[in-house]
Amino acid sequence: MAEIELIMPKMGESVAEATITKWLKAEGDHVEAEEAVIEIATDKVDSEIPAPESGVIKKILFQEDEVVQVGQAIAIMEVEGKTTAPKAVEETTTTSTAASISSESQNQEQAATPSKIDKSSTSGKFFSPLVRSIAEKEEIGMAELESIKGSGLNDRLTKDDLLKYIEGGRKGATTQPTSAKKPVAKGSIPTAPKQARVIPMQEGDEIIEMDRMRKMIAHHMVESISTSAHVTSFVEADVTNMVMWRNKIKNEYLEREGEKITFTPIIMEAIAKAIKEMPMINVSVDGDNIIKRKHINLGMATALPSGNLIVPVIKNADHKNLIGLSKAVNDLANRARNNKLSPDEIQGGTFTVTNVGTFGNVMGTPIINQPQVAIMAVGAIKKKPAVIETPFGDTIGVRHMMFLSLSYDHRVVDGSLGGSFVQRVAKILEAFDPEREI
Repeated sequence: MAEIELIMPKMGESVAEATITKWLKAEGDHVEAEEAVIEIATDKVDSEIPAPESGVIKKILFQEDEVVQVGQAIAIMEVEGKTTAPKAVEETTTTSTAASISSESQNQEQAATPSKIDKSSTSGKFFSPLVRSIAEKEEIGMAELESIKGSGLNDRLTKDDLLKYIEGGRKGATTQPTSAKKPVAKGSIPTAPKQARVIPMQEGDEIIEMDRMRKMIAHHMVESISTSAHVTSFVEADVTNMVMWRNKIKNEYLEREGEKITFTPIIMEAIAKAIKEMPMINVSVDGDNIIKRKHINLGMATALPSGNLIVPVIKNADHKNLIGLSKAVNDLANRARNNKLSPDEIQGGTFTVTNVGTFGNVMGTPIINQPQVAIMAVGAIKKKPAVIETPFGDTIGVRHMMFLSLSYDHRVVDGSLGGSFVQRVAKILEAFDPEREI
């Protein structure tokens, strides 16, 4: 029998670690190839890891609730083979993604020795064993380590970053004592900063611990507010033509396509058109640099049955016609609610849309989904009396009205661009052709 390592697979381009939520097999259990062995969770999505080959689970290396870095071995398996030397499985697939790990990260994990610096800081930054080892030798504390800008994935601090910092004389070193910050416990998830004051309890109060996803959402929301200078602009749009057209064709569309058409893909189409006209809303900020995105990947905030939120992404939305957008919206929303999304389907977004009208709200001030610089909230469509301009003069009529609100990062999006963009989306929707064929 040969021994192989079951590796924590790469769960997407920006996911560096995952939490083990449940072992489906125990030591000594036999598993078939592609049979699920373990359930894991990331800040993006939950998934399962299947066995790469048929064999027996010889040793489990990490327990439930422990955090494991991508590329680390999580278990040893015995499989049929000619050699007995342990080897790493080079590719492991989850329900939707392939495992991969860079040789540089592997070498760092193998070459490093344990150090006294915690692998995760209070801000959620991860430090590899090699980085921690160098920091300990150079007497660099956690506070100083956190202040160094990293060039790796998710701004991770690499060995080269740390060595360059040391060779540069450690400029900007902080004098804040390392004990000032409390390390994140193993397997925990950073949330909003702890409040200094004690929250008084009253009779009948109940304490409910946040679940893993809620902790992640809390952390990302606070991080976004501290990262971007949020400004929100509002526009009210007359979407009567859009509403009348959808009401006219919805039965035919359902019969022909086998699914409903909602207002969401129509709004997505308008946003994609506006982004093509104003591409500087489709950017990200990296220090003093602006990254202008080539692709228009629209995220759609989706409420889950648990009450939490997830944002699946429609890639290259500007390349899809209305039917394609409608099918993508329905498919992603349905699979999101059934926890069937792959990690890649919730990454790579360049602009996000959230429909607060679903809950009856007429407008909202959404928080930017980092590292994007803008997010649009779509309010409920309400019938209102409105002034209608005609060649024969103005008149009053009942119209379908909807508020659009755009939150944007004022570091790179000025009021002129932000206001013009949300106004342009409104104009595209107002000019919707009520005789459009589908």
